[in-house]
Order: sequence, then structure tokens, then C-alpha cells
Amino acid sequence: MAKLILTNEVAGLGSAGDVIEVKNGYARNYLIPQGFAVAWSRGGEKQVASIRAARESRAIHDHEEAVALKNSIEAAKVRLAVKAGKEGRLFGSVKTADVADAVKDAGLGDLDKRKIHITSPIKALGEHEATIRLRDDLTAVITLEVVAAK
Repeated sequence: MAKLILTNEVAGLGSAGDVIEVKNGYARNYLIPQGFAVAWSRGGEKQVASIRAARESRAIHDHEEAVALKNSIEAAKVRLAVKAGKEGRLFGSVKTADVADAVKDAGLGDLDKRKIHITSPIKALGEHEATIRLRDDLTAVITLEVVAAK
């Protein structure tokens, strides 16, 4: 087992600054080369503190503010214009960065693309849903209206 410090959020493992233990192959072949984690050391504890401080500065601090953002996101239908073929199939798929940009353009706030989770790939026009984790204890479901770009 390898002991690592996460530098980015990884679904199913934890958030930036968390100290985790994973199998050696997963650490060596995926987490460290992708830049999601660094090897743990005694001197790394200072790095953990700085990563957590940076994460806290980006987080939504006030619970009431997060609930208000959740309500505004769930009440709105975000329109996303993408390139599509004649039969409604997209050229590619909708990415989390596209959703974050659409939410920002709709005036609902600036979201981190790593907090957005699309359950199944969006490859067709129509209405789709995505989940946004606003805080550790609060998620919002956003309705995306995917339309063809002109």
C-alpha cells in the first residue's frame, strides 16, 4: 500500500489535501503520473496544510449561501449550444468545462468543473441532467437544455 497526498479532487478517494492509502500500482500508474497525488513524506505535512488552505479559500463558506445557489441552479434551465449533426447527434460530447461555462454565462455563478458530475455522456440534443457538488454535504441537480449551435 502506498501513502499519498491528494493534490486534486478524485472521485471516490477524497479532496485535495487528504492523505490516503491506495495500492502501489494505482498510485504509480495513475494518480502520480496524472498529477492527482504526490508521495507522502513527513515534510509533506506542510504541503497538506497549504493545499487545504487553498481548497478552503475556493470553497463556499456559508451554508445559507450554498443553499441559495443550489435553489437558483435547480430552478433555472441552462441552455448549452453545441455543434450537432442533422439527426441531433453531437460532434463529440458535452464536457464538465462546457457545463461550467454555460452556468457562468447564465449568471448563476462561477463553478469548478471538477465539482460537476455528468452521469452518462451527453451525445444528443435535448434535456439532460448533471450533478454539482457545492459543498461536502450539499449537491444540486442542474437541468441542461442542449441545443444545436447556429
